[in-house]
Amino acid sequence: MRFMVIVKASKDSEAGVMPTEAMLTAMGKYNEELVKAGVMLAGEGLQASSKGARVRFSGKQRTVIDGPFSETKELIAGFWLWQVRSKEEAIEWLKRAPFEDGDELELRQVFEMEDFGAELTPELREQEKRLAAEIAAKKS
Repeated sequence: MRFMVIVKASKDSEAGVMPTEAMLTAMGKYNEELVKAGVMLAGEGLQASSKGARVRFSGKQRTVIDGPFSETKELIAGFWLWQVRSKEEAIEWLKRAPFEDGDELELRQVFEMEDFGAELTPELREQEKRLAAEIAAKKS
């Protein structure tokens, strides 16, 4: 099963304060452990919300709202995508992450095709498989 680990934004991340060399070294070591264990599928940090935008949908109307966004506690500063056997395994890995006092991360399970049941018709399943193959081919 796959899980997304969501790294919450902070005042520092929103201000564009970059991690220290010590933090980057610790994170690199941790990421190396995740990769060697076959857990990490992807992981990235995100730029501050001041460089982003939101799109609000209302019927056929689309409204673009440029950042920055004020509610830091609702923002994401980065993520990992992990492949693990259970939620408990993901939690054990997450407990080892090199974060500081007050940091908070969120763990969310990713939907798999079988979670959608009969609503995901054979045609839609085939489309999903085809798109996944196209994405994989573009990575090569």
